[in-house]
Amino acid sequence: MSTPVPSPRGSSASGGQRIGRLRAAAFAGMFLFGIAAALLGATLPVLSERLQIGLGRVGTLFLVMNACMLASSFALGALQDRFGMKPPLVVGPLVVGAALLVVAGAESYAQLVLAVALLGVGGSALNGASNALVADLHEDPAAKSAALNLVGLFFGFGALFIPFAIGLLLRTAGLRGILTAGAALCALVAVANALPAYPPAKQAGGLSLAEAVRFARDPLVLLLGFLLFFQSGNEFILGGYTSTFLRSELGMGVGAASYALAGFWAALMLTRGWLGRGRSSLTGGRLVMASAAASAVATALLVTASRPPLAVLLVVTLGAAVAGIFPAVLGVAGSRFPAHSGTVFGVLFTMALSGGMTLPWVTGQAAAAWGLRPALGLVVLQFLAVLVLQWLVTAGRPGFSVDRGTSN
Repeated sequence: MSTPVPSPRGSSASGGQRIGRLRAAAFAGMFLFGIAAALLGATLPVLSERLQIGLGRVGTLFLVMNACMLASSFALGALQDRFGMKPPLVVGPLVVGAALLVVAGAESYAQLVLAVALLGVGGSALNGASNALVADLHEDPAAKSAALNLVGLFFGFGALFIPFAIGLLLRTAGLRGILTAGAALCALVAVANALPAYPPAKQAGGLSLAEAVRFARDPLVLLLGFLLFFQSGNEFILGGYTSTFLRSELGMGVGAASYALAGFWAALMLTRGWLGRGRSSLTGGRLVMASAAASAVATALLVTASRPPLAVLLVVTLGAAVAGIFPAVLGVAGSRFPAHSGTVFGVLFTMALSGGMTLPWVTGQAAAAWGLRPALGLVVLQFLAVLVLQWLVTAGRPGFSVDRGTSN
């Protein structure tokens, strides 16, 4: 049985301090999720030399990590509503820290498989709980979306942390020293996240499996989920194929193509930081539709570009254009389902991860059959799908549930 949504806000200064501590816990959680998401790619060059891992086994490691993240997202979301946000924000860092230690001391491929499985589960817990907690701290949809953009910004900082640390400290500290220090940071975050007073669990009386499944079948949740299916796939495709496109189709060097990709991620992070300050006149559904339209146009221009400078400019533009979509959609979901945000976010992340796993694979198959330019042209259609799905959400088609703290 649902209970009214507990509000963590207070009128006193102590209430504001409490919110600040909770936001810090969420930001720290997303920072560690960024580390978890980027760890494998950042450490593989070193690990491949130590363990002689072939490309086929590398692909299996990514598959295991994403599969564990996918499998745990829905269950962890429902558990957050049942037991609150504190357990995943305390246990999640410890799981990620354990994964870092396993990687640091790995002497076999089997140990790496265990490590990436831990990264998937721990990262999934941190991703879902951090976003759901921040969404719960704000009632106004615009404020909710702005705060979620800031959460996404800390994910970017975490994703850059390990690669930069390896580049700067590998010769002096070694990979084992870097990852051990990272594990110690995870332990400190777990301790810090255990200290604040969290809002009570929204479904402390129990959330039945049938009730959880109800949200997975809700028309609005499904629309938002399919939207994030395409959006997540697009982000993985752009992040994974852009440098290859610039090198193979436009003849750019490895270094120049890498800098262009760095520009994509930098533009994404800077835009999320700007949106997180609440300065944009576009919010919610309008922001999603405008961003999807701009992304579709920029992608169409990119796949037809013949000059490297124009292509680089379009890549950076795409980073800025896609930045606000994911946080804005989570803001819409958090506003519509405040009493079950953990469960609903779990469904959305499950569908988003499905897109992140399948659409890049489809793009690779299409590139092998038709060439990379036509394959990336599919991304234009996928951004248009995001636009149409958001229009359906904004239009408010009949049958959509609106969760205001009680069961429908």
